[in-house]
Amino acid sequence: MQKYSYTAFLILLLLVTSQVAQASDVQSATETMNATSLTIAVDQYSEPISQDLLNSWVSHSTSFSLSPNLKSEIENSTICPVDEFFCALTLTRIQRSHLLLSSESNINTQAIKTYLEDLARKVNHDSIDAKFKVEDGKVVTFSEPQPGVALDIEKSLVAITDILNKKDLATAEKISLPFESIKKEGSYGDINNLGVSALIGEGTSNFKGSPKNRVFNIKVATARFNGLLIKPGEEFSFVKNLGEVDAEHGYLPELVIKNNVTEPEFGGGVCQVSSTAFRAAIYSGLKITARRNHAYPVSYYNPQGMDSTIYIPNPDLRFLNNTPNHILIQAKIEGTVLTFSFYGTDDGRKTTVDGPYTTDRQPDGSLKAHFTQTVLDKNGTELINDVFNSSYGSPYRYPHPGGPTLSAKPANWSENEWKDYKKMLRDMAKAAANTKR
Repeated sequence: MQKYSYTAFLILLLLVTSQVAQASDVQSATETMNATSLTIAVDQYSEPISQDLLNSWVSHSTSFSLSPNLKSEIENSTICPVDEFFCALTLTRIQRSHLLLSSESNINTQAIKTYLEDLARKVNHDSIDAKFKVEDGKVVTFSEPQPGVALDIEKSLVAITDILNKKDLATAEKISLPFESIKKEGSYGDINNLGVSALIGEGTSNFKGSPKNRVFNIKVATARFNGLLIKPGEEFSFVKNLGEVDAEHGYLPELVIKNNVTEPEFGGGVCQVSSTAFRAAIYSGLKITARRNHAYPVSYYNPQGMDSTIYIPNPDLRFLNNTPNHILIQAKIEGTVLTFSFYGTDDGRKTTVDGPYTTDRQPDGSLKAHFTQTVLDKNGTELINDVFNSSYGSPYRYPHPGGPTLSAKPANWSENEWKDYKKMLRDMAKAAANTKR
């Protein structure tokens, strides 16, 4: 019993002092890990894994123990994990032959999952519709629709963990992570099947005099629509295709009409794009299903009566592709002129736009306008006969800091309206003063 206790004590002492050897083994394992090169791939995207990141995912530890029932796999039976003199006093040659070297891998799954969540934000994207390039009124090149990508984080975690648990981890390893391929219906490999063969209508507007942030936002929004296809019978939604309007999606703050005032907000100027698209739809003979004019007349949208305000989620600009084939949108900016061109099939329809006409213009700048869209098919049968009425309030009722103000009551304002207006100016001045403090 005493001999057993003495032996157990020596073994315990051996295991404690062998921490020095373990530290050396861990360092060696880390150096081996550092020599390993891993590359992560998701669809067409790939990136290398840095040594620091890899070491945060997995660590190795080794230890020595005596195992009487197992014969040591260590070829050198005289090996001593600590000081040789200590082993000479405590371990017999027979005991050394039962010395077992154990190695253990520790996987930090939370660190790997955090990495995968960051990776998903980089690689995930929606499917992309087919896009066409038009030169001189003809489609000359096109790109196929591209499926979207959604990284499967849970399956990716398993794939990486399996690789890291391999005892024979290669010095170079590429891990292709699982993902879901999101596809849209239809493939536009044959352009002739789409019927995109002619210019069916155009709309233009001029944003001359716009501040730089407004110009920037117009360019960002225009790019969202260039190359879009509208299927036959499809109702086009400007808001849906525009997407989010914020700093994250590339927009800058600029004046917008909101809550009875004109104030800075991300995306100011996007209505220049929606108004131009509205005009293209009108002159293409398409059926307008939703449209609203601005609260007051804005010079950027002259002639008044042919603008279309939008705001997420409403109001929206919507129209129906009532042609027999697809419509391709081409949008471009030349100088300060924005042009939307709709290409599709010339089915012989004739579109007439009567107006816009301005009526009821008031001293305070308010006015009304209207125009008529008439569309006849190739046989002269009427397809559309719509009247678009616009009623604009006074721009002075939507003041903004630094903007024009009235010094005298307009003839068409009541005393109460004039008092409310002056109170609004005082409130704005007070708010501006508090902001500067």
